[in-house]
Amino acid sequence: MLKPPALAASFAGSLRDCRSGVAFLEFAFALPVLLALGLLGLETANYAMANLRVSNIAMLTADNAARVRDSIDEGDITDLMTGAKMTGTNINFAQNGRIILTDLEPTSTGGKQWVRWQRCDGALNYTSPNSALRPLNATGAAITNGTEIYGTDRTTVSTAPSSETKATMTSFGTGTNVISAAAGTAVMVVEVAYNYQPVIPNSFLAGRQITYTSAFNVRQRTDQSLHNINRVTPKSCSTFAA
Repeated sequence: MLKPPALAASFAGSLRDCRSGVAFLEFAFALPVLLALGLLGLETANYAMANLRVSNIAMLTADNAARVRDSIDEGDITDLMTGAKMTGTNINFAQNGRIILTDLEPTSTGGKQWVRWQRCDGALNYTSPNSALRPLNATGAAITNGTEIYGTDRTTVSTAPSSETKATMTSFGTGTNVISAAAGTAVMVVEVAYNYQPVIPNSFLAGRQITYTSAFNVRQRTDQSLHNINRVTPKSCSTFAA
């Protein structure tokens, strides 16, 4: 029978030579690193998908607005905006995003570009950095309540409609990446902004704002005025709602 000192020495030796828990200990040490890398990859992938979704919203809205033939109506704008917001349902775009659709045309005298009308949708209180890309009345005041063509009753002609006399732009964009509408047509310019919603609390991507701009030339539409046959409430840029 082993005496206590010998028994203790024997147990210490067997414990020293034991390898049965090595894998478990290695996993315990590696788990925080693996978890951090996994969450980092998940957040990065989600951010990339959000960028793709916002980019698609901008492109689809501009393209669909440019495809409306003959003439365009407030009802068409409502349908376009609704479809765009539904595209962003998975990222809660309607509650955290903003779409700004602008009709850009050449002035009748040529040489300048002016905004005939502009419509917005989404709950995000976002102001476009493109301050020149706004409809202005004859006094130079910006029109944000949807009265560029019709008054607030959506029936009578506006008393302060959008005017091309205050046009200052020769093109839209910066550097070599500029666009302008040709005579007899228009360009649908769409600006989209979205406050990114992270999937991980305290994410390193929290607070990021994603913005994209897209533009398409109008096809087969010669009447660029925005009609309102059914007296639809305009998607004015002074309203912020999902």
